[in-house]
Amino acid sequence: MNHQKINRMVGIAVLAALVVVLQLLSSVIKIGTVSITLTLIPIVVGAAFYGPGAGAILGTVFGLVVYINSATGADMGGNLVFLANPFLCAVVCIGKGTLSGWCAGLVYRLVARKDAALGRNAVAVLLAAITAPVVNTGVFLLGMVLFFQETLRAWAAGSALLTYVLFTLTGVNFLVELGLNLVLSPAVSTLIRAIRKTHN
Repeated sequence: MNHQKINRMVGIAVLAALVVVLQLLSSVIKIGTVSITLTLIPIVVGAAFYGPGAGAILGTVFGLVVYINSATGADMGGNLVFLANPFLCAVVCIGKGTLSGWCAGLVYRLVARKDAALGRNAVAVLLAAITAPVVNTGVFLLGMVLFFQETLRAWAAGSALLTYVLFTLTGVNFLVELGLNLVLSPAVSTLIRAIRKTHN
């Protein structure tokens, strides 16, 4: 039992380190002015292999890095949100990360079974990979609309707020994140199967 706990802790720690590195890289890797979140893949791996709690931990690490980037100005858009309200910025940043990891793990657990055939586990990974960016973006949008409408209006610069939020603020970012997760979900499924074999 202790050996399993140690393996779990080490696995989560390695994935958490990967989350930090990938999120720091996302401030450099951009499409135009939009930062692309690369961290959702290790979050999905952790959530699928170790469960919703691990997904929530990894998502929280992701959210903390986003918040630190916002506070320090490494993320310029995030910095404007931080300056408007540091506490609510933390709630949105950490909340969206935590919920995306937890929900991905929950979806995986609901669909997959330990003794399931490859097809069922592949579907579980695919659905978890879809869930992470949907929840991440959805909670972000909800938080911005609820707490930062004035900031959104300033960013929209006279454009219709709904159109700006859906197509400008999150459109490209969400589609790229979702696309990456969908493309990489077969590799994630293979990785999870390989890790499980070594633990059996």
